[in-house]
Amino acid sequence: MKKKIVVVGGGFAGLQLIHNLKNDVFDILLIDQLNHHQFQPLFYQVATSQIEPSSISFPFRKIFQKRKDVRIRLAEVISVDPLSKSLHTSIGDFVFDYLVIATGCKTNFYDNEELRKNAYSLKTTHQAIQIRNAIIETFEKILYVEEQEKESLFNIVIVGGGPTGVELSGAFAEIKRDVLPKDYPRIDFSRLQIILLEGSSHTLNSMSAMAQQASMRYLEGLGVILKTGVIVQSYDGKVVKLNSGEVIKSKNVIWAAGVTGNVLTGISEDLITCSNRYKVDRINRLKGHESIFAIGDIAYMETPDYPSGHPQVANVAIHQGKNLAKNIMALQFNKKLTDYEYRDLGSMATVGTNKAIVDLPFMKFKGYFAWYIWMFLHLMLILSVRNKLIIFINWAVNYFTKNSSLRLILKEEGK
Repeated sequence: MKKKIVVVGGGFAGLQLIHNLKNDVFDILLIDQLNHHQFQPLFYQVATSQIEPSSISFPFRKIFQKRKDVRIRLAEVISVDPLSKSLHTSIGDFVFDYLVIATGCKTNFYDNEELRKNAYSLKTTHQAIQIRNAIIETFEKILYVEEQEKESLFNIVIVGGGPTGVELSGAFAEIKRDVLPKDYPRIDFSRLQIILLEGSSHTLNSMSAMAQQASMRYLEGLGVILKTGVIVQSYDGKVVKLNSGEVIKSKNVIWAAGVTGNVLTGISEDLITCSNRYKVDRINRLKGHESIFAIGDIAYMETPDYPSGHPQVANVAIHQGKNLAKNIMALQFNKKLTDYEYRDLGSMATVGTNKAIVDLPFMKFKGYFAWYIWMFLHLMLILSVRNKLIIFINWAVNYFTKNSSLRLILKEEGK
């Protein structure tokens, strides 16, 4: 009888694991609350009306059409029972021989319920659409609300100067300059402020000093108001209060200031770090559990090169998925296991048209060429040829016309 592998989560790590398991060797069950894979690096372009959500969403049943050994169930995982090797979900229980947890991360509001309730986050396609709806509706409201209400509508606040915050800020600054005045000629967009708040002294903390300085220079050149060394203390849906004592009126606050893992109930808290990541060994196996593994953002692995764990980026997730697939095959056939170690291929971020930063292990560069590299590598990660073409065409149209036809408000009638 084939061994049962249950994979929880269809992100980069989960998909790579399944793709790299040989066909028809195992009985594979993929469990996710959504029916599609989401390409997170381009969520910010959905939020800023540059591409459609369908361009970066890939149905699991389409991806695995040719894999008869893969079953898919849409469910919420409620708990894990390691002793009975079973998973309790919203649609019933499932037993496993191997469990692979690839649940990724969610936005970290640092236990601030007020922020969680009132600020937007950007970790799912649905959240990207919510932001797009809210921002477009904001300009519709500016046309008719009283003057005293306009100040909070004219301030778009983004919290967190990592890649997501930097890319969002740059994109909003460009549509403020190139797109919105054409749609709303009666609005004075000199009043619109894109405000980026960062707790440290610079943006792109995880990248090189060149990247940090270049990103700040690009943002300021685009008119983004950059405030570093400040921390948000509260946000009630109307007013942002900073630790400096400054107050910013805003109806639109996007929180991109950190992530925390999506852990499952039933795993010992001794195996969970303070940032909600599972402690795993060099083959991504939870310590003390022979048959439970964690890969991707949810996994915390200490190695000689990364004694504080690997960065939570797509490349780590992809390669951990591939390596674990190799090791599960090795376990099946009693072969030697391969320890995982991340080989840093570099990092990158874009701040707008012709403005990007690329950090490679052997060189660092910025500007026009870096922007081309950023576009090419992101296109290569898109799963289908059709979607690659759609995104490329959208980018080309936006580049030459500085416009798009994707500024749609999509929500239920009456809401």
